[in-house]
Amino acid sequence: MTMLDTNKKQPRARWLAGLALGALTISGTLSSAAQAETLQGALAKAYENNPTLTAARAGQRANDENVPIQRAAGLPSVNATGSYQENLVIPGNNFFSTDRSASINGQLQVPIYQGGAVRSAVRAAEYRIEAGQADLRATEASIFSQVVGAYMDVIRDQAIVQLNQKNVSVLRTNLQATSDRFEIGDLTRTDVAQSEARLALAEGNLRAAESNLIGSRESYARLVGEAPVDLQPPPPLPNLPGTVDEAVAVALDSNPDIEAADQRVRASNADIGVARASRLPKLSGILNGGYNNFLNSGPATSLNVAKSAAAGLSLTIPLFQGGRPAAQVRQAQSRTSQAIETYVATERNIIAQTRGTYAAWQANERIIAATQQAVSANALSLEGVRAENSVGTRSILDILNAEQEYLNTQVQLVSARRNSYVAAFSVLAAMGKAEARDLGIEGGALYDPEVNYERVKGKIFDWDDDPKPQQVATNTRQVPAADASVPPLTDQSLAPQ
Repeated sequence: MTMLDTNKKQPRARWLAGLALGALTISGTLSSAAQAETLQGALAKAYENNPTLTAARAGQRANDENVPIQRAAGLPSVNATGSYQENLVIPGNNFFSTDRSASINGQLQVPIYQGGAVRSAVRAAEYRIEAGQADLRATEASIFSQVVGAYMDVIRDQAIVQLNQKNVSVLRTNLQATSDRFEIGDLTRTDVAQSEARLALAEGNLRAAESNLIGSRESYARLVGEAPVDLQPPPPLPNLPGTVDEAVAVALDSNPDIEAADQRVRASNADIGVARASRLPKLSGILNGGYNNFLNSGPATSLNVAKSAAAGLSLTIPLFQGGRPAAQVRQAQSRTSQAIETYVATERNIIAQTRGTYAAWQANERIIAATQQAVSANALSLEGVRAENSVGTRSILDILNAEQEYLNTQVQLVSARRNSYVAAFSVLAAMGKAEARDLGIEGGALYDPEVNYERVKGKIFDWDDDPKPQQVATNTRQVPAADASVPPLTDQSLAPQ
């Protein structure tokens, strides 16, 4: 290989270095095409259309109904019954029998005292609604974390495909040059075989990289609802902590999983009150009324219409229930103990998760710095090996090894940039700061679960239904199957970062 060949390779090496350094830059912006997608745009689409998130919202709306359901036990109830009867056979000795009759009866029952069961049940339902709202926040953060991961996976895998494509191109050029030199007797058949083997391996690695890219694009479509198109570098993440202790302190105060566990402890304590109420007296006011009409089918001496009305109180005093109330109280107490221990376990998990993700983020930041140096060093090493080969002091295998090491460090740098961004976002999620309200999601008003709760908590009309349920999330049937195509490299994408 001549010095001219080596000089031709040097710009290509610098281009590959620029690609690895710039493919996953997490700050700055690039001019975007008409269909370019940003991370904020992807998050907004997932926030609006992800079925896991829309299903969680529907589940929380169902949870909201527990308050009016429990409160209904303390409200008056009105029942009416009506009947019509034809007497087909009338006893001969019954002189007051009628051929037919119609009756209407009504009852109004007003609970006066239920032993505190209704109050405790409503309080427990309210605590569980607050826990459900916290769970909804956690689901939102989880979906966003997955979207960020999928977004960065596509960018990473696209860059890796481009790196492998360039590597295959370089190795093909090397193989052609090696074959030409073999033809003139400058190299041996072994050198050609080594170049062929390394090219075959690179082509296999390219196929694997393309498969990974297809998988990442399909995961993105599953989460966002659309195929990824021209994903732009993500913006810097806001409000990252300065220390791990700061991250843990914020997480203990704001993480939705901890809040949900705390609300479930409160709800379990209220359940004890519900269980204790089962052995206390219950007092209700009752008003009964009735109207019977024999439809002029009775004897002339009988009354055709009968009316009745009664009002009174009903007092129920439990005396012995076979030990059921005490068992229910003990059961509720044990479940409260379970909820308390679950809270402690949740707190432990959040502390460990926050510390672990913070450590991963910091480690990847250091890996990026070290790998950048390795990329620069391997680029210089590759140029030097090629120059030394041109004067006969390095073999073809030395060049192939140097090219492979250069590619490996570029891939490592691309992966480290992806891992650092995802880990940093995971830190925010553990801190409870990775929700739509924290990230400035655009596209309309944010979903507020409190709105539905306020809408339904006071409803008492039995026919006040909601509209027929409709699908909210979009399906992906019309999204084309992902492929491994990547945009052509441009001068801008190859510029050093």
